[in-house]
Amino acid sequence: MDNSVKLRIAIQKSGRQTDESLQLIKECGITFKNGIGALKAEAINFPMEFLLLRDDDIPDYVADGVADIGIVGEDILAEKKSHVNVVHKLGFSKCRLSIAIPKNQLYEGLHQLQGKRIATSYPTILSEFLATHQIEAEIHQISGSVEIAPSVGLADAICDIVSTGSTLFINGLKEVEPIFYSEAVLISHPEISPLKASLLEKFLFRIRSVQAARNNKYILLNAPEEKIDAIKALIPGMKSPSILPLAEPGWVSMHSVINENDFWEVIEKLQAEGAQGILVLPIEKMIV
Repeated sequence: MDNSVKLRIAIQKSGRQTDESLQLIKECGITFKNGIGALKAEAINFPMEFLLLRDDDIPDYVADGVADIGIVGEDILAEKKSHVNVVHKLGFSKCRLSIAIPKNQLYEGLHQLQGKRIATSYPTILSEFLATHQIEAEIHQISGSVEIAPSVGLADAICDIVSTGSTLFINGLKEVEPIFYSEAVLISHPEISPLKASLLEKFLFRIRSVQAARNNKYILLNAPEEKIDAIKALIPGMKSPSILPLAEPGWVSMHSVINENDFWEVIEKLQAEGAQGILVLPIEKMIV
């Protein structure tokens, strides 16, 4: 491969998504020259350049070919309508776009929004949602501090990003209608060159390995020989668990991989089948 070819990636320049994006890239074994402190940086050990941008600029930079790939929230992508390809969901920066009203008001359904004024930074997503539900409302586009709109008389309701709901509570609002769910995704230019597409596949391979490791745990346990088949059914692993004889007759050591989501339920079943000395360890990388 041409060593002069570099994959240019656009990521948010500050915020929680920045930290999570850089953490993922670091776990992929990619390090940067002098860290990330400027608006442009270069990787030391992978042919990659970084552009640090405002999150709502990322889709356009990728669509225009200034960046080859980018990490951005699905909410920004849906709002911008830029011509890019969604390559992979990354599983972090999860949030929802919701309609909220003053917390002292009774909410009886979407029909209550008919003819109301709604402030938002997401007019495209909101207008599509309202049109789908045949609600006619006046949309006020605001670039920031959407939460204060009802208290200053600018709007009757707001539509904004919600993670925990604490910001709404502080501003005297309550969430009543989630309309869009979002997480960070990896996007690419629709006509990325073959050489850069090859680099993207290498990057994706690392991302999938990191994600697989995060979602699974390595498990070791001791089991009676007569329980091997029952325990194998509980922890099948990627293909089959490793089974090693112990010094004590009639006992074996079994090693496998268990999904994080099934962890506690499986542990209880393993104990019921006579498993002992259960050790559960994190996995740094998992090549599937």
